[in-house]
Amino acid sequence: MLRTLFRPVGPAELKLIASSGFSAFPPRLPEQPIFYPVLNEEYAREIAQRWNVPESGSGYVTRFAVDEVFVSQFPMQTVGAHRHQELWVPADKLDEFNKHIVGKIEVIATFTSEGQ
Repeated sequence: MLRTLFRPVGPAELKLIASSGFSAFPPRLPEQPIFYPVLNEEYAREIAQRWNVPESGSGYVTRFAVDEVFVSQFPMQTVGAHRHQELWVPADKLDEFNKHIVGKIEVIATFTSEGQ
């Protein structure tokens, strides 16, 4: 079975995703020990609009599918309201995580500082 996940990203991360052929997320930076895909689109849109747009002028919501058995090893965290749910994937497991993505990473929403 597959699990659909979402990831809000800024333009720099989206460029790196595109360079992989929309098949993988880029490695985390040293100060980023956790990769956190989110469990619902509403939360991903909220992050893209409230965090990515002010930080970099645009934000994107990506959607992708991952093998559900594989992702079940990562703890689900609620980090605020009930809908603020994400998985916490250690940075050193991201390469393995990427290998379990099924299909392509899709951009399903775009937000800019101009509100488009």
